Amino acid sequence: MNKIVTIISLVLTVSSASAQHEWTLQECTNYAVENNIQVKKSEQSLESQEIRLNSSQNAYLPEVSASASQNFSFGRGLTANNTYSNTNTRTTSFSVGASMTLFNGFQRKNNVELNKLNLSASSADLEKVKNDIRLQVAQAYVQILYNMEIEDVAYRQTQIDFAQVSRLETFVANGKASEAELAQQKAAHANSILTYTQAVNSTKLSLLSLSQLLELPSADSFAIARPDTSLMHNAQFIMLNDSINYDRPEIKAEEIRLDATAYNLKVAKGAYYPTLTLSGGMGTNYYNASNMPSESFSKQIDNNFNQYISLNLNIPIFSRFNNRNNVRDVKIQQHSQQYSLDLARKNLYKEVQQVTLNAENATAKVAAAREAVANSETAFRLAQARYENGKSTITEFNESKNSYMKSQSDLAQAVYECMYCAMLVKWYQGEEMGW
Repeated sequence: MNKIVTIISLVLTVSSASAQHEWTLQECTNYAVENNIQVKKSEQSLESQEIRLNSSQNAYLPEVSASASQNFSFGRGLTANNTYSNTNTRTTSFSVGASMTLFNGFQRKNNVELNKLNLSASSADLEKVKNDIRLQVAQAYVQILYNMEIEDVAYRQTQIDFAQVSRLETFVANGKASEAELAQQKAAHANSILTYTQAVNSTKLSLLSLSQLLELPSADSFAIARPDTSLMHNAQFIMLNDSINYDRPEIKAEEIRLDATAYNLKVAKGAYYPTLTLSGGMGTNYYNASNMPSESFSKQIDNNFNQYISLNLNIPIFSRFNNRNNVRDVKIQQHSQQYSLDLARKNLYKEVQQVTLNAENATAKVAAAREAVANSETAFRLAQARYENGKSTITEFNESKNSYMKSQSDLAQAVYECMYCAMLVKWYQGEEMGW
């Protein structure tokens, strides 16, 4: 018996050791949104899209380049007298040039608008990832609460069994109970300790899962705060059908992408238009041939200085139907994106209906579970009294006790399910996630 008490004390000590701060659901969701790796990856995607937008805006700027070359030639070559002879020549040249697209079928303008919309869609995607993380954190949080409640129920069961073992030990010493009854109750007590140990482990595993969502370095000293479950006694839900906030990021992202396909189509059609390019530059060179007199380097550089400016018009006539097929492909993307938007709206409607039905069901489950606990508690107290007065067997007592403990477990699950549904209802109505 002393060993069993020691085991319970050790489990209690380990399960409650060094908890410094109890995290609320709001703190967990805020911390996860700031530190979760999935969120950070989505933020990187948003930054990449910002770079693409900047690149499309910079397409209006001219392109400037400079070059320098040094060439050596050996053997027979053309001389200044228009004859060939064996000579070695050196040529040095420098140039600076610039080019700028003046018109390309409004493709630059439409590319900028397209990338602006893509940036907005990426921002909505980021918010959706944050919402997904918030939901995962809330689910993990509620699972911890449920496991903690089951742990408490299991601990109370060990206390009841321990009290019965102590009582039977006294009865056996006085000759009022048999050794068989004591052994049977000790077995029940050992099983309740096993159940409690498993419940403690389940709580630790659920805490570990939540700490990983929060990207904490370790689950040691991590604990959560229990909300006030008394608020669920008179819980009333406002159903979502008429009060749902449909301005969800997953819907906004698909709507923006549908708008973006219109600009994508304009970009594709822009390839039918001619392209007008302005270019200009300047340069100079130095030439020297062996066995022939030549002017100095500085004088040639000065004398050979030249400038140029040009307008280039490129008119597409036949592109092997590439332009036509690009336009057709974008139109298909438009229809596909419309289907994606319709599907997103349908999925949101389905989620709303599920949350509404779950909220209604959760309320009914809490009421039924409370009644079951009240009835099973009354039955347990009567069975305990009968057993202690010798009017029932230990088997009947344990059956009644197990039924009572199960009703408490079912109530815990119903209460936290109800609280989770209440939170989801408020969240879909546009409120902050929390109790």
